[in-house]
Amino acid sequence: MGKSYDRLRRMTYGLLFLIMLVYVLVEARAFLYPIIMAMLFAYLLYPVVKILERWGVPRILANLATILVSMALLSVLTVMLYKQLAMFLDDFPALQEKALQNLDKLQHVLDRKFNDTDPGNEYWLRKQVSNALEFSGSVLAGVLLAITGTVTKFGLMPVYTFLMLYYRNKFENFIFRLIPSYAHSKAQRIIDEIAQVTKRYMGGVVTVILILCFINSAGLLIIGVEYAILLGIISALLNFIPYFGTLIGGAIPLLYTLVVQGDLQKVLGVTIFFLLVQFTENNILTPNITGSRVKINPLFTILSIVVGGMIWGLPGMFVSVPMLGMFKIFCDNNDKLSPYAYLLGTEGTEEHAFDLIKLKRFFGIGQKKKE
Repeated sequence: MGKSYDRLRRMTYGLLFLIMLVYVLVEARAFLYPIIMAMLFAYLLYPVVKILERWGVPRILANLATILVSMALLSVLTVMLYKQLAMFLDDFPALQEKALQNLDKLQHVLDRKFNDTDPGNEYWLRKQVSNALEFSGSVLAGVLLAITGTVTKFGLMPVYTFLMLYYRNKFENFIFRLIPSYAHSKAQRIIDEIAQVTKRYMGGVVTVILILCFINSAGLLIIGVEYAILLGIISALLNFIPYFGTLIGGAIPLLYTLVVQGDLQKVLGVTIFFLLVQFTENNILTPNITGSRVKINPLFTILSIVVGGMIWGLPGMFVSVPMLGMFKIFCDNNDKLSPYAYLLGTEGTEEHAFDLIKLKRFFGIGQKKKE
């Protein structure tokens, strides 16, 4: 009876702690997520700062120069995206009418195909999509306002990043002072592993995004898609969000080409192009550039993205995976928490993985026939 009561009490305390944690994260999101984002970008910029310091540049100047250059590059990309987006919003009414005309043509083809002569259904597809386009226009304006508000909240991010890079040794020494001396080696191993994985993840993701911005825009320009640069940059930026970003990023230019331009050859070209881009990104760019990524299995990756989006919106979807990766590293180095690391990781399903060898075996390729 006593053991059952203690177990129930611990579970109750754990549940209360989880509820309070979620409440604090939601209520303090405007304060917390710029700090978490600044921490991730500090890991991203740290290798550059370290190189400058090795060349003899003082830490303050190395941090300042690195942050200013990164902000300049980000500003150029932001201005380019906003110019394209402003042009798109100006042309949105004309694009909407063009899309509705294409839908009317599709409606007539479907009516002839299925012998539908009901006058009430003549403009059914136009009405449905027109309402959707009007709603999407208002949503797009709201998204722009939300992005503007988010950018203003990120105003202190460069300051946070600068101070985190400047006081990085102080944070490490603070952790060592909190724990007993016999645990210093384990703490140092956890800190080094988190830093290594986070640097590679952030650096790899940003590099892949920049490459995809160029590849997507160039490919859409060659195919002849309107607003190719805007659609290419948006589809690339959505790759910040694992799994969902890749699908949504490819669907946006595909739907635009299908509904607005109405050219089936271009639709086919966009489809083939993004299939090739996705194959290249998943099998060549990300494995070779990102290297040792955060090894979280797809189930908990998707769950973390969904929960992060519910708590912090788009910033939460971005930071959820690296934060979960840090937690997994901590669990890996703690015997009591190692089962959670196993649950979150990719280990344990190797026998069910589908690779090239199993594919050849399934189709009987390369097997010697018995005489």
